[in-house]
Amino acid sequence: MELSAPPPGGETPAPADFEVLQHRLVDIGSKVDEMGRRVDEVESFFERKKQLSDSVKKTAGKGKGKKVGIKVPEDEVDAEFMDVDVSDAAPTMRMQEIMRRFGRILNQILQHQWAEPFMDPVDVEGLQLHDYYEIIKKPMDFNTIKTRMEAKDGTGYKNVREIYADVRLVFTNAMTYNGEKNEYHIMAKTLLRKFEDKWLHLLPMVLKEERKQEESQALAKVNRQIAEEAAIIKKAQDTNNELTKLNLHLEELREMVVHKCRKMSAEDKRQLSTGLCHLPFEEICKAIEIVAKKDPSFHSNIEFVDLDLDKQSESTLWKLRLLLKDAMQNHQFQKFPDMFDEASKQKNVPRVSKNSKRKNQNNAKIINFKEKKGDV
Repeated sequence: MELSAPPPGGETPAPADFEVLQHRLVDIGSKVDEMGRRVDEVESFFERKKQLSDSVKKTAGKGKGKKVGIKVPEDEVDAEFMDVDVSDAAPTMRMQEIMRRFGRILNQILQHQWAEPFMDPVDVEGLQLHDYYEIIKKPMDFNTIKTRMEAKDGTGYKNVREIYADVRLVFTNAMTYNGEKNEYHIMAKTLLRKFEDKWLHLLPMVLKEERKQEESQALAKVNRQIAEEAAIIKKAQDTNNELTKLNLHLEELREMVVHKCRKMSAEDKRQLSTGLCHLPFEEICKAIEIVAKKDPSFHSNIEFVDLDLDKQSESTLWKLRLLLKDAMQNHQFQKFPDMFDEASKQKNVPRVSKNSKRKNQNNAKIINFKEKKGDV
């Protein structure tokens, strides 16, 4: 039995109809591609979110039980550093207050009689310090620090800790290059101790501001993530809605194509009935799914399937025919026998077991596909 293209006998679709169908299919195809890209974007977002969540959990687990921080006794904090309440001020104002107070500390150090040697860069050539740059990798002086503090072109310090590090570098460079008994070493060590004592008094305010900034940045990051996730969820919902609409359009196109095709004749149904009965069990399940999708009232129990082809829509019949044709082309079962038994020919009600491998099983499925005699 050969399933070929339907012979003429019904309405022949006009070229214009085919052109309309083609354009609609191309349009749907491009939309499906766009939907695919959106789905990939949504999946990628949630995959990154899961990886980030797993990473945070591991990090939190490693740091569990540890406390990090510096606590300065209140009785060691000078009153001059506690006289202004800046907790409710804007972040910029709080940072300006910290910088102002640090500037006061720095001025106190610079006014010391021993600060003069550290005001300008070391005169390496004049003093013939040929090995200076071999020992000191990053030279620093107070005038350089003051210039950066006053810079308005973006080259200045970003926070007070950067200034603190450079001030310490001025003294540690002098102590590194000069021996312990050298006067410059002794002067630098003395000034460094005084500077560290004053910095320690300012440190609680610095730590408090840093915590505030970290919390603010964390909150902003969470808000960005929430907004991004909301946008992704909306995109997923919109994509799902559009896919639903595309499926409806495709179904409309299927029905349009079926409407343009001729109706199946009685002979077509007889061939279809015979072919379906010889399908492997897996393909029979696909056929049952096709029928059930169009006819929700259709049910088949485990033991028996009884399907009346005359009660099926044309679209269902043509889908079944395509299923049968694909199965034959894929050589999924042996060719049909040339002759069927007389009872089957007379009744047109072929009955076969689920599969040749299942013949001896007690629960062999009986398939009953039937069609009326005569033309349709």
